[in-house]
Amino acid sequence: MKVFRQALAVVFFAAFSLTGRGEENPSATIDSILQHVVDRAKTESDNDRAFEQSYSYSREKTTEFRSSDGALKNREEKDSVHQPNVARAVQNADPKAIADQNSGVSDTHSNVRGQAFKKNDFLLNEDLINRFTFTLAGSETVNGRPAFVIDFVPVKKDLPERTLKDRFINKAAGRVWVDTQDYALVKADLHLTKPVDVAWGLVGSVWKFNYGFDRARTEDGYWFTQDVNWHLEGREVVINRTVDYHEAMSNLHKVNNAIAAR
Repeated sequence: MKVFRQALAVVFFAAFSLTGRGEENPSATIDSILQHVVDRAKTESDNDRAFEQSYSYSREKTTEFRSSDGALKNREEKDSVHQPNVARAVQNADPKAIADQNSGVSDTHSNVRGQAFKKNDFLLNEDLINRFTFTLAGSETVNGRPAFVIDFVPVKKDLPERTLKDRFINKAAGRVWVDTQDYALVKADLHLTKPVDVAWGLVGSVWKFNYGFDRARTEDGYWFTQDVNWHLEGREVVINRTVDYHEAMSNLHKVNNAIAAR
């Protein structure tokens, strides 16, 4: 169901939106780090645009659907190739997987699928910051660069739930890694703290959801997502299912600016 897919994407949007740039400051406080992150999030679309115009790459996506007893019911694989200024990516997808996307929900067919999530669909702002308690847990090296380690949990008070998106956000917790120089979110590990119903449980319910991703930085300063993984356990309409999704980028190449500008 479209509504169910959109609901599952909400936590992804929130995770991808935490990006920023600033001067390296290992002794920064949690408040100053978050402010840098919020400020840089406003410019993340420029980073994405420049990266897409400057680099070619391949992307592989795999989605596995299992029944409540763990039996594999369906496996979908989709590969795509991105070339700057090419109107449509060259895609090699299983025709059966494409047909399944328009099929009804059954024991072997699902509307829950991995998809390309856009950071701009959920921008970090003061309202989102106020929904969580953040703790600076230390620092680690991620992909060869120092990063702040930040834990977050929902604040212990009633939070507004005007939309389905709010219900997902208010129950999310986890850990994020923020680059100490660019204030870009370089890694995330998120999970739901409580089950979430979709359309009051009529469309579905999610009682377990873990999500993580890794980002890397090119030599010329562009950030990109290289791996995405998530695991979901829930009910879609009347069918209980487990879904595992993996996405990986490979064959990253810088494209000559003269060629990309054509």
